Amino acid sequence: MPWLAQLELDYAVSHGRSVVHHRHQGPLRVLRSLYPEGDAICHNVLVHPPGGLVGGDTLDIRARVQAGAHALVTTPGATRFYRSNGAPALQDTHLTLAAGARMEWLPLETIAYSGCDALNRLQLELAPGAELIGWDVTALGLPHAQAPFVAGRYTQHLELPGQWLEHGTLAADDALLMDGPLGLAGQRCLASLFFVTGSPLARERRDAALDLTRTLIEGHALAARCGVTSPHDRVIVLRALAPMVEPVMQLWRQVWQLWRGHFWDLPGVAPRIWAM
Repeated sequence: MPWLAQLELDYAVSHGRSVVHHRHQGPLRVLRSLYPEGDAICHNVLVHPPGGLVGGDTLDIRARVQAGAHALVTTPGATRFYRSNGAPALQDTHLTLAAGARMEWLPLETIAYSGCDALNRLQLELAPGAELIGWDVTALGLPHAQAPFVAGRYTQHLELPGQWLEHGTLAADDALLMDGPLGLAGQRCLASLFFVTGSPLARERRDAALDLTRTLIEGHALAARCGVTSPHDRVIVLRALAPMVEPVMQLWRQVWQLWRGHFWDLPGVAPRIWAM
């Protein structure tokens, strides 16, 4: 029987502290709020006890961050799209930020198992003055566990309506896309790290971020398959291809710390769950 799991998060400032009110339906929960950086930033971990999605399952996540609040959201493990029974599986995430709000959307990787039929959709809505750092990391199959992505399809959708849209379907039987030099070139991990704003970024602030990021990635092992651009004056995006997840996550955390310091003058205090 398909699962429908829904979670609503509402962050606001109360007595100088960013706090979250939440409600859920089905097997999707938020753990208690943590404040390793003080009251201004609320850290939360989203937990999906079934551990993955099969055909027909839906995860529906809605988060709203009110003016002046700052939320950091992550997960304890990978999101897994398992083999489909004929129906598609969906993870649908909407993040809405009010004026002056900040959010960090930092889930661990998504794994598309061979035979899945999956749609992973993330939509962002930011009011003027709102800012968000987020990432998406996708692994196609588990080739090092002798479980390569040889069947199925995975669709990724990232959108800031009217400003930025990335939408694509990866079909395991599309040899040109999966292995061609103009496609994934045999790589099985693809990732995006993005800084998105509700107001146009000042050119100096944007150019400095691009220069700092390019300098950081120059000496990294992924430098040849990694690049940062600004496709819109409200978006900076870093993309990478890799054979596996681990080097991408290691680089992404470095860039996340860099952007935190550059854009918000904050240290890179990692969520506690990452050290477990």
